[in-house]
Amino acid sequence: MVVIDINKKYPEIWEFLAEVPDPEIPIINLVELGVVRNVEKEGDKVIVTITPTYTGCPAKKLFEDLIREKLIEKGFEDVQIDTTLSPAWNTDWLSEATKAKMMADGISPPTDDNKVVTCPNCKSTNTKIISKFGSTPCQSFHSCNDCLEPFNYFKCHR
Repeated sequence: MVVIDINKKYPEIWEFLAEVPDPEIPIINLVELGVVRNVEKEGDKVIVTITPTYTGCPAKKLFEDLIREKLIEKGFEDVQIDTTLSPAWNTDWLSEATKAKMMADGISPPTDDNKVVTCPNCKSTNTKIISKFGSTPCQSFHSCNDCLEPFNYFKCHR
């Protein structure tokens, strides 16, 4: 379970949103990923503001559908999803716990400069890039020179 900041408005809704997995990296949810930026209510309407990881993120529509489905499942019938691109999403919004989850699942988490990439298999930094794009646009494909295993790296975005 994700611990929700009790200072946020509507903590129950934030808890429900923390049940929505990222469709591309299902070991983390959209709250942990930093895609869910805000929750408001106007009467019975729930308004969720999201910021996709990329302006043209192919998963954006799926984010909206999954959020809407989850809130309807939890009894909220009037759901509005707004998108904001400013400030732009960046990897600073990922917590250390979220990065640890990525590493444990075989995805090297972002580093400050995209230059030192750690192999999630053997923890070596003796790695090389194979392709600027991995299984998703926000990842690149790498290989470890020590254990020889391929892996995805979640690129740093600032």
